[in-house]
Amino acid sequence: MSYRIIVDSCGELTEEMKASGHFETASLQIEVAGHRITDDETFDQAKFLKLVAESPECPKSSCPSPERYLEGYKCGEDRVYAVTLSAELSGSYNSAVLGRDLYLEEYGEKDIYVFNSRSASVGETLIALKIQECEEQGMSFREVVDTVEAYIQEQDTYFVLETLDILRKNGRLTGVKAVVATVLNIKPVMGATPEGTICQLGQTRGIKKALVKLVDEVVKNLENSREKILAISHCNCRKRAEYVRDMLKERAQFKDVIILDTAGISSMYAADGGVIVVV
Repeated sequence: MSYRIIVDSCGELTEEMKASGHFETASLQIEVAGHRITDDETFDQAKFLKLVAESPECPKSSCPSPERYLEGYKCGEDRVYAVTLSAELSGSYNSAVLGRDLYLEEYGEKDIYVFNSRSASVGETLIALKIQECEEQGMSFREVVDTVEAYIQEQDTYFVLETLDILRKNGRLTGVKAVVATVLNIKPVMGATPEGTICQLGQTRGIKKALVKLVDEVVKNLENSREKILAISHCNCRKRAEYVRDMLKERAQFKDVIILDTAGISSMYAADGGVIVVV
C-alpha cells in the first residue's frame, strides 16, 4: 500500500524525510507586529524573532485551513495520515479532521487518519517517523493507527526557555513575575501534560542548571529507552542541544538521537535560545 504523511509546519522534517517522497508540510501562518508570515520555505527566522522581541503583543498563529488538508488528502496514495500540533494549543487538529470529513463526503471512502500529537515540534517529527516505520513493516491501516496512538500516549515532551517574554505576552506569566524572574535569572523547566497542555515542572537560576534539571526530569520518567528515539530541537543554540544530548546519553541508551533546528513556528514556542526534548 502507498501512503502519505502530512505534518503541520510546527513539526520539523529531517532532510531524509523530505527526500523520501512520503511527507509533506501543511503551513501555519503567524501574525506579529502587523506582519502576516507563512511558515514555509520562505520563512525568515532571524526576521521573525526580531519582530517577536520588539512586539508588545504575543504572536498569533493561524492553522492550515480544512481546504488545505483536503487538497493533501486528494493525493494518489491509498493511505493518508495527518500529524498536528496539540489540539490544546492550536486549531490544526480540528481543521485536519474537518478536511477529512469534507473529503469523505465529496469523494467517498479512503483510509485517512488524523493524529493529535499532544505535543509540538520534534514531538510531531517522532510521530511521523513512527507512522513511516509501521507502514514500512507492512502493518494494516488499523494496526498503524493503534500502534501510533499508543506511541503518542507514551511520549513525553520537555523544554527550557531562554526568555520568558512569550509566557508573559500570552498571559501565562504576569508582568511582575516575568520581571522578577528575569532579574533573578530564573529559567522555568516546562513539560506537556498527557492532554497536550503546557505545565511547569520546576525552575532554577541560570540556563545551565535549567538544562540539568530538564535532563533529570527526562530520566525520572524514562522507560525502555533502548527502544526509543531521543529528539531534541533548539532555536539557535546547537551547543545547548548537544550538551543535553551528551548528558542524557551518559545516563541512558537510545535507539537513535536526532537534533533539529526549529526552523519555523516552533521558534515562537522555543524562543531564541530555547531547547525542546521529546522521547
